[in-house]
Amino acid sequence: MPISRLGYAVLIALALGTVGCDESLSELTGPTPDLEPTFSSIQQQIFSAGDSSGRPACTNCHNAIGSRFNGLDLTAAVSYNNLVNVPSRFKAGAVRVIPGDPENSYLVHKLEGRSTIAGVRMPLNGPYLQPGQILVIRRWIEIGAPNN
Repeated sequence: MPISRLGYAVLIALALGTVGCDESLSELTGPTPDLEPTFSSIQQQIFSAGDSSGRPACTNCHNAIGSRFNGLDLTAAVSYNNLVNVPSRFKAGAVRVIPGDPENSYLVHKLEGRSTIAGVRMPLNGPYLQPGQILVIRRWIEIGAPNN
């Protein structure tokens, strides 16, 4: 079940109140305790690697071969350019990552499993990202989705 906007507001308030907005969010990120709101961290710990929850690496499906079918290659060499300010291939009017706007970034919608997405929640068949992992991705987008 997706987390409501109020749920994210509470998570963000807790995160900011307990660890500060630019400090590590390791207490919230569950199976990826070193995850930080930087693109390189998200690439290494979410897109390119699975975790102890059993969640597979996104690149198991979202790679050069799979992108012909699923529309998105998340391998390290091309992922940033395939995400930021790029329209979704399957959802008209949706943009994958809108710097500064996690609420309207389609990547967040797919990870949360919102009812308005095309297709299904990601990762396909789960296990899904933990709320704290999604919070870190939202924070990266919120601070402008830098390629860092």
